[in-house]
Amino acid sequence: MRLVFAGTPEVAVPALEALLASDRHEVVAVVTRPDAPAGRGRKLVASPVAQRAEEAGIEILKPAKPSDPEFVARLTELAPDCCPVVAYGALLRPGTLEIPKHGWVNLHFSLLPAWRGAAPVQHAVLAGDEVTGASTFLIEQGLDSGPVYGILTEEIRPTDTSGELLTRLSHAGARLLTATMDGIADGSLHAVAQPSEGITLAPKISVEDARIDWTHPALRVDRVVRGCAPAPGAWTVFRGERLKVSGAVKLLTDASELAPGELAVGKNSVRVGTGSHEIELGEVQPQGKKPMRAADWARGARIESGERFEG
Repeated sequence: MRLVFAGTPEVAVPALEALLASDRHEVVAVVTRPDAPAGRGRKLVASPVAQRAEEAGIEILKPAKPSDPEFVARLTELAPDCCPVVAYGALLRPGTLEIPKHGWVNLHFSLLPAWRGAAPVQHAVLAGDEVTGASTFLIEQGLDSGPVYGILTEEIRPTDTSGELLTRLSHAGARLLTATMDGIADGSLHAVAQPSEGITLAPKISVEDARIDWTHPALRVDRVVRGCAPAPGAWTVFRGERLKVSGAVKLLTDASELAPGELAVGKNSVRVGTGSHEIELGEVQPQGKKPMRAADWARGARIESGERFEG
């Protein structure tokens, strides 16, 4: 099939790579979000998908909105059979959806209808799910509600951060998306409507969602730290300044002697009280500094046992 691939962040690149490597399909163009400011200089930088497409010599389309008339006209000229999508980041309107013969097929990182929305992987970790996966489905006007072509499953490991899990899913999902394109091309694959039960929503995680509540049980604190890594990053307040908890925490099984948020500083460790058991911090990141071992942070800031995190 003639394909126009739509995607923006790094997590979409493995799928683009897989389709470029396929001898059954031709990627004639990519659609991605416009260049965005990045880094300390806030210079405009092309998306990871745009950078890979440029390396491959593929036409790159960067509409401010996919409903822009110039973009719709160019997509019509390209006459794609199908438009595979991975984390494109913009809403597609009916007129645009109808251009490719086989529609727009999205690779979504959950087992639909579970975790429809922008942050399925983060919510799966936050909820303590043991298994997640990826789905390919035909995009329609509803939120991730279209009929499903295929799925894969992936175990969520006890120490997985959202970033680590998403990386695995992006590579496994690339193979699923390519297989879906193969099945659509030869007519062997047909989309099946999603069940009406088991629907859960996964809205974008806000910075406030990532604030640690130390009165919560240790298991919940652990999930917040892992679920919000690497972005937006779990955080707390210490001595009036924000402190990111940027590395995995260790759950301690002994009965806690610390109040929620209370610190116990050892030579090589920093323990914190929660609503249940204590946890041991891994890495932290003070404002304006790089991530560091919690013990190094405590030593440098001259933190004493008994001091507390706020909130």
